Amino acid sequence: MGRKNLHKVDVALDMEDLGRPDTIRNAKKEFEKQKGMVKQDKAILAPEVSQALGFQADSGYKFSYAASRYESAWLLDSLSDLYDQKWFDDILRMVKGGKEASVYLCRTVIDQPNHLLAAKVYRPRQFRNLKKDHLYREGRSKLGGDGKEILDDRALHAMAKKTKYGQGLMHTSWLGHEFKTMHILYDAGVDIPQPLASSENTILMGYVGDQYTSAPALNEVSLSSSEAKPLYQRVMHNIELMLSHNRIHADLSAYNILYWAGEITLIDFPQAINPDENTDSYRIFSRDVTRVCEYFSRQGVKSDPFSLARKMWQSRGRELRPALDPHFLDPEKEEDRRVWAKQ
Repeated sequence: MGRKNLHKVDVALDMEDLGRPDTIRNAKKEFEKQKGMVKQDKAILAPEVSQALGFQADSGYKFSYAASRYESAWLLDSLSDLYDQKWFDDILRMVKGGKEASVYLCRTVIDQPNHLLAAKVYRPRQFRNLKKDHLYREGRSKLGGDGKEILDDRALHAMAKKTKYGQGLMHTSWLGHEFKTMHILYDAGVDIPQPLASSENTILMGYVGDQYTSAPALNEVSLSSSEAKPLYQRVMHNIELMLSHNRIHADLSAYNILYWAGEITLIDFPQAINPDENTDSYRIFSRDVTRVCEYFSRQGVKSDPFSLARKMWQSRGRELRPALDPHFLDPEKEEDRRVWAKQ
């Protein structure tokens, strides 16, 4: 193999390292055929997409945001479809880099405040750090990036077997679940960013802040005594409203509540659960309430988070312990019969 071909393979492997799902048998050759390779370690999309995005072999990345080589390839791969659909025309800057995803400020021509929107781009699968995600997947349907249920038997089999292709689908399912949850909660009146569009690796949503300053997380803010209690009540209203629509945030704290112009906005819903589908739902719900109360306690708002969580939970007719499913008991075992008798 010549030096030029070796270079192409190296770049292809770089792209594979960025989490590109292997959806075909000979992924490397197909990737080279469809995407093409350029010198100087730059990976590009098809020529017409590359030209539209302003990413060219001799001139580099043309968005306002100056990304590194690896980040550029990741962003182009994640955002090209949404760019082609005219959702945005520029990436202005990174708002926040995170373990699971990074958020970018984009300029848009659609009807959004200040013509700005946020793009939440999930990190390549092998670089993400979703701890104990199996706790939140319990009872979930398998969803695609559009939030619709996956019905293809081969895809479901690959996900169950955790093949490389199946793990890529699970990555997309995580995003699809967040997008669907956001639609449910936004339509219900919960204070969250408006969900706009999604792809296999990205969610576009309303942006909180202005062109120069992004809304800080609540944990970065010291509230005045006059606004602490009203905001506490507003957060609790949102928690109760989510519960009434069968959703628990499942990772709620002052770190993922934004503060801007005296108002709060809840963010980050990939791990949100349906309390009817998760046997650990009350403990997770109580943890959310407790974390929020701990922050507001430091702001001078006293509360009893355990009593508050119990009251909200039971007001919806929910049991503090999930009902035992007899399917998991063996009637031939004395111990299992005793457990069932206590129900």
